[in-house]
Amino acid sequence: MKKVAALACLALFTSACGGGTAEAPSGRPVAGGTFTYAIPADPGVLDPATGVLSVTNSVLAFAYDTLVSSGKDGKLVSGLAEKWEVKPDAVTFTLRKDVICSDGAKLTAADVAQNVNHIADPATKSPIYGVLVPEGMKATADDAAGTVTLSTPKPFSFILESSLSLFIVCGKAVKDRSLIARATSGSGPYVLKEAMPGDHYTFGLRKEYAWGPGGATAKDLPDKVVLKVVPNEQTAANLLIAGSINGATFYGADRTRLEATPGLGKMTPMAGNGQFFYHQGDDRPGQDPAVRKALTQAVNLKELAGIASSGTGRPATGLVLEPRPCKGDTVSGHVPAFDAAAAAAGLDAAGWKAGPDGVRVKDGKRLTLRYLYGTTRGAGVQAAAEYLANAWKGVGAEVKLNGVLDTKMAESLNATQDWDVAWLPIGVTLPSQLVGFLSGPAAPKGANFAHLKNARYTELVGQAALKTGAEGCKLWEQSESALFASADLVPVTELTVLVATKNAVFEILAGLIKPTTIRLTQGG
Repeated sequence: MKKVAALACLALFTSACGGGTAEAPSGRPVAGGTFTYAIPADPGVLDPATGVLSVTNSVLAFAYDTLVSSGKDGKLVSGLAEKWEVKPDAVTFTLRKDVICSDGAKLTAADVAQNVNHIADPATKSPIYGVLVPEGMKATADDAAGTVTLSTPKPFSFILESSLSLFIVCGKAVKDRSLIARATSGSGPYVLKEAMPGDHYTFGLRKEYAWGPGGATAKDLPDKVVLKVVPNEQTAANLLIAGSINGATFYGADRTRLEATPGLGKMTPMAGNGQFFYHQGDDRPGQDPAVRKALTQAVNLKELAGIASSGTGRPATGLVLEPRPCKGDTVSGHVPAFDAAAAAAGLDAAGWKAGPDGVRVKDGKRLTLRYLYGTTRGAGVQAAAEYLANAWKGVGAEVKLNGVLDTKMAESLNATQDWDVAWLPIGVTLPSQLVGFLSGPAAPKGANFAHLKNARYTELVGQAALKTGAEGCKLWEQSESALFASADLVPVTELTVLVATKNAVFEILAGLIKPTTIRLTQGG
């Protein structure tokens, strides 16, 4: 199922999918020059309609604009649209008149509409449909008026905010997407000049760029951007210290080394939520809410948070990352509290009795938990897996750890379904982006990979989707809390990463570099 793959990619590769806005310490600005940034993997196909990996979106952000953007304070500012009118089931954008695509074509309202309709077309099989483009959304254009209207079949609470992450293709590639498999065709400040898969991607500045977020222009931007593929963090750290690159993102052991290195700019944006899901399919232990509650009570989540994040995380406050529209804490007071004795008693009451070897048995079946996790998220995730295994063994469960490469996580979650508990970080900025994964048809027929059946959640999100503002947020927040109270998934920590820089400053929004804020410096 494409959407399950989208979730796995969004979740597992979202070091660039959360975190708010941050800025590195500054030095004296330097005009022109080359900004070089290390990316951890090749971005693959560069069509925004297929962009679910954070590394892909990190590359796309240099070449493509969005209809609206977000300022440092989280408020919406202009992008390709200079103004907008919002209704419960539609938003109409009035486009700027001076926007030119990198191939020289003028951006039209029809171009914008085609972007949305292309993603929504079932034949496209876009993995971001239902995630970045709400299900059922359609677009209509009025080129004479310079307006495009995005509408949904019924009121949708985040109809405006959903456009924040939608990169707009323009020019010839609107009709021929094959042109942007290894090239770009957008209105952004840079255009891809050279693509060397597995090695580097070089972008050139568009001097004419004058329609950026909030009125940003090409003035003072670097003349060239090189995104260098550096899979090894130690190598990236060495290159940064030596001044061979201007920045990189760090998850693992080298983070500590760089945090202690003088002369570097340092930011710690959000990188996703660390949490685990219980599989609630037929004949799974997690199908029983009493078992889910007991297994959750068996874990000291505060200790687990420190282990999973290697001491760099923050207390979990919800499923949605900054800049999120609803700011409330949905976690506190809603997750079953740590109580090993209550956990054991709960399993006893649920009919799971200790066998001769200490493993609990019910109806002749052992309490076996197959724990699935990604192996490339750092040592903390591996240590967290071992911690959970010990905690659950302590209350009589047999635990089998199954570490897989992140690129195999979608297959393991959906196709094989060979898991009982899965550690799956999530990084989205709208609660509506998760509904298809947390309710509805179960995998493999639907995107509900954990087979969740929380009637209260379904009821609340159905109400929330029809509301806007504070009223809608209250319902969205209650829906998340309903998941936690039922131990459908267990929030553990809000993960962070280190973005270290040298001789450059820039801002980060939703985990992505804002290209219009990059400035090369001396002594920065």
